Amino acid sequence: MLLTATAALAGGYERVSIPLDGGHLDGILFLPPGAGPFPAVVALHGCGGLWREQGNLSLRHADWGERLAAAGFAVLMPDSYGSRGLGSQCGVKDLTVRAGRERVSDAAAARVWLQQRGDIRPGQIALIGWSGGGSTVLTAIRKDRSPADGRPDFTRAIAFYPSCRVQSESPTFAARMPLLILMGEADDWTPAGPCGYLAKAAQGRGEKVEFVLYPGAVHDFDHPRLEMKERENVAYSASGTGRVTVGTNPAAREDALKRVGAFLKAQ
Repeated sequence: MLLTATAALAGGYERVSIPLDGGHLDGILFLPPGAGPFPAVVALHGCGGLWREQGNLSLRHADWGERLAAAGFAVLMPDSYGSRGLGSQCGVKDLTVRAGRERVSDAAAARVWLQQRGDIRPGQIALIGWSGGGSTVLTAIRKDRSPADGRPDFTRAIAFYPSCRVQSESPTFAARMPLLILMGEADDWTPAGPCGYLAKAAQGRGEKVEFVLYPGAVHDFDHPRLEMKERENVAYSASGTGRVTVGTNPAAREDALKRVGAFLKAQ
């Protein structure tokens, strides 16, 4: 199943408010055509956040939201940074909104919010994340982090180029649902090695973890159109220099669109 953009995307997205610990999270919601109920996806942004200049939704998130909605999925993207008055966190070392804590709570709140809607299938909600959002996915789906809210759990999860170091070094990591990890072999921001180790160990335990490594691809390989370039002032880079390479890899992107579509359709 290839996620293709169609005329059904004309409706765009709506801004929503998600209750969280006595406050709220801002978010955006893409809905498919029709009345539903729809399967859904909670989608977690990376360290750059959801938005770009002049309040425009970043192109990667717009592209994925539109494609998934066209394929029949409701897509909720919580804004973990903007909701807390924060901009990009890519150059910040001492994070106040952490992948393994606050953002896991954000994902859970987004799931519950969707499950309270009449147009969503409460037992068919997947989780997807990019980079820092992908790292949140790895924490959120651990067996020792199962939800205690009495509602259906996420059904499956996808992590694009996450940092796997913490989870790969954890003796207690175990995935409680099917997981798809998509990485670039040449990624010098979140290197693929720890994710390969994590996936192999999980597979050895019988967990449904699939690891896909794209030769020559770097961070952000699934972006619709990002020229290959070097970024500076990144807080954590493989080289320790603060410089990383990002850019679209057309072949990897095309394959990822197919894999994600097929993986979600199987839920």
